[in-house]
Amino acid sequence: MGKVQVGTGPFARRPDNSAFKQQRLPAWSPSLTPHTVLPIFYSLSLVCVLLGVWLLITVQTTQQLKIDYTDSGSCGHCLEMRKYPTNATTTCNCAVNFNVPKTFLGDVFFYYGLINFHQNLRRYMDSRDDAQLVGRKNSLKAPTSYCEPFAYDKNGVPIAPCGAVANSMFNDSFSLVYHLSESITIFVPLLRKGITWYTDKNIKFHNPKSNSTLQQAFEGTAQPLYWQRPVYDLDPADPNNNGFINDDLIVWMREAAFPDFKKLYGILKRAHSQFSHGLPAGNYTIFITYNFPVQYFNGKKQIVLSTVTWFGGPNPFLPIAYLVSGGVIFIVAIILTVVYVKVGRDGKNMEE
Repeated sequence: MGKVQVGTGPFARRPDNSAFKQQRLPAWSPSLTPHTVLPIFYSLSLVCVLLGVWLLITVQTTQQLKIDYTDSGSCGHCLEMRKYPTNATTTCNCAVNFNVPKTFLGDVFFYYGLINFHQNLRRYMDSRDDAQLVGRKNSLKAPTSYCEPFAYDKNGVPIAPCGAVANSMFNDSFSLVYHLSESITIFVPLLRKGITWYTDKNIKFHNPKSNSTLQQAFEGTAQPLYWQRPVYDLDPADPNNNGFINDDLIVWMREAAFPDFKKLYGILKRAHSQFSHGLPAGNYTIFITYNFPVQYFNGKKQIVLSTVTWFGGPNPFLPIAYLVSGGVIFIVAIILTVVYVKVGRDGKNMEE
């Protein structure tokens, strides 16, 4: 008779006789009684309601003003002009007057907004080349197939930056004027740099390395089909804000989750004495270089002026969610209390 090997036979896969594998570790099993459950429910309800009220008060301290300029003021003729692709390179300027009814105290953020623009479509989001955007030479002139049909121009020259996201970059520009009186106007100073995330500006986007000028670094590439300027000349006033590290490009390349969104354009520069406390109430005019067409997706364009708190902008979703949750928990607690009083107060009915 042969010798039986260790670890073979019907008991070969039996777990070791240890406390962990045999589930003999010490454990705590809470006893859920009305005297422990009901106070927890009432406490959670109170905490949620208090948090909701606190956050709602915080949100209501923010101020926000939206101006739809799609066809407002003198922008109607620009909207009509942008209906025709042949006018894509023709400059169109317009102006919109509006009133700020109450002073915006503190830091004021200037956004542009788009309505019904779906940046969250998977095919659209995939249409980019992150290796190209990080400045890799081999990807600069050999864009990925994900960028098609915005990878090469009609002459077969590689596009930089390639893809649908970059090709559809928002390219309206703005100048804001404050009417101090009927005869005196002041340009509102906006900080146009430092509006990106640190990780985007310093990690995800880099210009291609070159010993020559930025224009020569992008030599052999073409600008996106619907751009009016090449990538190395996006900001003629600031040579350090060109190429893939241009702030406006980086802000646009971070896709929005919803079809109605706003993106940061600038921040009020409060160094001017007139704006040291914020944006004063009064009459304003916004001068717009109207480039971005919206009629193809039945969209609208907005300017959004907003203040923020430590909680963020004027978004009441989370406070309302806390208030609703607190109310639901409180109703459940009352129902459990009634059930306990009616059928289980003496404990006998609960044991049967």
